[in-house]
Amino acid sequence: MVNRNRFKKDSPTRSILKAISWRFIASGATFIISFLVVRYSTNKTDSQVLQYATAIASVDVVVKLVLYYFHERLWTNIYWGKYWSRRAWRKKYRKMHEMRETKQSNE
Repeated sequence: MVNRNRFKKDSPTRSILKAISWRFIASGATFIISFLVVRYSTNKTDSQVLQYATAIASVDVVVKLVLYYFHERLWTNIYWGKYWSRRAWRKKYRKMHEMRETKQSNE
């Protein structure tokens, strides 16, 4: 059983900052993809293509920022897999080496 009093959750401010930093990266990718798709699949002018890509990326930023924030807040309450104890790591490490030694002795 996990001692939940021992662990601190991420703050809402941290979740917001993570969401914003990720949106810069992801929305930049969305803008580039949108620009290329519209540019090479239509006969629009470059300024029209730029307008379409900007509109798509703008909606993408707002919608996915909100969705990511709620997703992050949900996951901050789930303790499964969040923290490894040293004992669990040592046990896994020993087991991995035992398997390797067994394999080498069988060869």
